Amino acid sequence: MANLISLLHQYGILIVFGVVLIEQMGLPIPAFPILIVSGALAMEGGTPLPVVLAVSMLACLLSDLFWFRAGRRYGKRILKLLCRISLSPDYCVSQTEDNFKRWGPKAMVVAKFIPGFNTIAPPMAGAMGTGVPTFLIFALLGGLVWSSVGIGIGVYFHSSVDQVLDILATMGSTALMVLGTLLALFVLFKYIERKRFEKATQTERITIEELKELLSTGQEHVLVDARSLTAQSLEPAVPGALLANGDPIAALAALPKDRIIIVYCSCPNDVTAAHVAKQLHTHGYKRARPLHGGLDAWNTAFRPAEPSLTPAPGH
Repeated sequence: MANLISLLHQYGILIVFGVVLIEQMGLPIPAFPILIVSGALAMEGGTPLPVVLAVSMLACLLSDLFWFRAGRRYGKRILKLLCRISLSPDYCVSQTEDNFKRWGPKAMVVAKFIPGFNTIAPPMAGAMGTGVPTFLIFALLGGLVWSSVGIGIGVYFHSSVDQVLDILATMGSTALMVLGTLLALFVLFKYIERKRFEKATQTERITIEELKELLSTGQEHVLVDARSLTAQSLEPAVPGALLANGDPIAALAALPKDRIIIVYCSCPNDVTAAHVAKQLHTHGYKRARPLHGGLDAWNTAFRPAEPSLTPAPGH
């Protein structure tokens, strides 16, 4: 641990830059503690505060620009990819899209304080057509606020942080094991939370093949679009589908309870569609089922294939 503290003294700039960049790119590596420690060490003759702040903001901006460009080029596909690999896909799907729709680019100022939203906000800005100058202004403000808070906490509590560092230094390799264990427990907790959410939304799904058979036999059915308003603006709904818009019960109030209802979304593991289907079950719509594969499955079966995620030559 003493070696780690020594490294922070000698290579604090590189460590701050690397850890912040990795976290902002979406990996579950907490960078805030590094900013706090760097702020405390700056008060004891370490890397000057303006330098730490500038390096942290640079790392934030590089990550934000990368995801912004990805969002501009690949749109909803990069958003779905990020939600799929997220440790909190349920949060990613259910809240980030409409949070950005509600606040617009201004959401970038506080996005880094919201787990899940910090990685999704930049590509969302790109996908929604935010102008580059506007994006840069709010991205820089967001990086400034987030970095300043972390460094400021270290400055304010620098004497207490020094005491903690001294204790960790005396623990030697045990301290690294403790910190590594805490990080592993955090990732494990998020993984268990994810699996628990998926279990809570387990319900029988209808496959695209079953849906095709349903259509061919002419059975009366209703398609329900359970996506967020933002997702609906990024990609058109299935023709004739009812838009739930957060209140599927009101949208289906005029339908008989025995009607076949197919609910779809564009989210990992159909979690939103499954949640809406189970909500409908509790209100008597027992034949509501989520569509396995969601809107992607429908588009593959009934619409021309989308271009590959790989950019065209010359881009």
